[in-house]
Amino acid sequence: MRRFDLTLLDMNALLDLYGSRREEIRKRVDEFRSNMESSGERIFAELCFCICTPQSRATICWKAISTLMENGLLYTGLEVEIAPFLIGIRFSKKKAGCIVGARRFFTKDGILGLKERLKASTDIFELREWLVSNVNGLGMKEASHFLRNMGLGLNLAILDRHILRNLKRLGVIREIPASLNKSRYEKTESMMKSLAEEVGIPMADLDLLLWSFETGMIFK
Repeated sequence: MRRFDLTLLDMNALLDLYGSRREEIRKRVDEFRSNMESSGERIFAELCFCICTPQSRATICWKAISTLMENGLLYTGLEVEIAPFLIGIRFSKKKAGCIVGARRFFTKDGILGLKERLKASTDIFELREWLVSNVNGLGMKEASHFLRNMGLGLNLAILDRHILRNLKRLGVIREIPASLNKSRYEKTESMMKSLAEEVGIPMADLDLLLWSFETGMIFK
């Protein structure tokens, strides 16, 4: 998938780009919707992927998590065993600790209970806040990312640097904030929702579209 001239993004270009990538984007969103049918171990892997993504490339993060799934360390390894596999991921030792901490938090009687906790929730916004409060390594962006990938938070915004840059280019926000606390995150998320409604593109689709505009790929 080729990259585009980042200076040319406007509403018309956005709609044209969506027309060219809609089929691939909808296929990926359908995959997200099916993820809750996966095993508890697979769902936990998605959580670990989102823990790893801050300031790191998503493709590198997923490659590392996939390796840890294959060798079993994601489910049994200590921090010192996991960290060496987080190659190319910033703060690898800290994130390895977060993975181990999350595994311990969600494990009861030797069984990962993350899937059951997700299924028990009826309010996606409350669930996001609960994840942020209880899982070390998850902020609003990471929790939103995880819930979107589970097909549960398809109306949530994943406000990473790619999305924020393109929201600025489109005039949705005036400047890229140095940081996003909860209230600022929710305000920016609301502005992105207004854009989605204006152009008639579902939020999950819009996120993948804006991300692909800058990265040249549709990933996760």
